[in-house]
Amino acid sequence: MKNGERPRRDLRERTFKFARQIIRLFASLDRGVLAQTLGRQLLRAGTSVGANYREADQARSKAEFVAKIGDCLKEADETAYWLELMSAENVGAPADLAPAFDEATQLVAIFTTIKRRAESND
Repeated sequence: MKNGERPRRDLRERTFKFARQIIRLFASLDRGVLAQTLGRQLLRAGTSVGANYREADQARSKAEFVAKIGDCLKEADETAYWLELMSAENVGAPADLAPAFDEATQLVAIFTTIKRRAESND
């Protein structure tokens, strides 16, 4: 196994599990306008984290990698925003929102670190 291969695979699996967590959260929301409107935003942002990570993993250049990791960071942070807003508006079960918010903030920290390291290795 090449050095660094396992962490990439772990993050690939982690972002996939996160997307599934977000999908299940969305599916559990009531059918009211507010829940569905916020939920769709959450669904879009939360599922795109892993998709963007896969694109970053296949980047053809360092610049492309940094840009795609930046997209992962933005989508993870946006997901945290929607979860925070949903919690503030009592949309969704707190027992579902809190773990998803925790994972989103952890992913923000991870992608921030990856992006900074990649940018500093010029």
